[in-house]
Amino acid sequence: MIAKALKGYEKIEEYDTSITTVLADNYKSIIENLGENVYREGLEKTPERAAKAMQYLTHGYGLNPLEILQSALFTENHKQMIVVKDIEVYSMCEHHMLPFFGKAHIAYIPNGKIVGISKIPRIVDAFSRRMQVQERLTDEINACIKEALNPKGVAVVIEAQHMCMCMRGIQKQNSVTTTSSFTGAFEKNKVRKEFISLVSNKLS
Repeated sequence: MIAKALKGYEKIEEYDTSITTVLADNYKSIIENLGENVYREGLEKTPERAAKAMQYLTHGYGLNPLEILQSALFTENHKQMIVVKDIEVYSMCEHHMLPFFGKAHIAYIPNGKIVGISKIPRIVDAFSRRMQVQERLTDEINACIKEALNPKGVAVVIEAQHMCMCMRGIQKQNSVTTTSSFTGAFEKNKVRKEFISLVSNKLS
């Protein structure tokens, strides 16, 4: 598992040697079973690189999203919608172990507490850097914000392309999947429309 040193927001990648070795041996077998020569120059170090890459792509298992939010809560009387949009999302489809990626748009209406804005993208990473389905990812982000802040409402929309649809199977390269999760005040049509308008439009 990858260890992330967050003190001072410095990221340090540290890989568990024993896990890396086991994963590398498995990747070596996979490459050989696909008919390749794992000892040729281009592939000689691939099993270890792939082992480290997979640990990085799933390092969200070692992060606690709720603790991330709770580490930066502040008392404020702000009552209007707070939106963080165009958050990059990178995740792994748990059905085919192929990437899906896109953007998340998140909003909440405070109820006496706000959270440091950088923590919103951090919890997106914490949940997305795991084996996922987009539907569950959307709901998990919403539920985490709701638990940490007890806001008047939370909205999460994710738009993503899935490599399991683009590279194999149906092979539709331009398809985009959109999922949403609205709770509290965002269940009201007027509030939801305001959120969608803010996400869709570029503010001057």
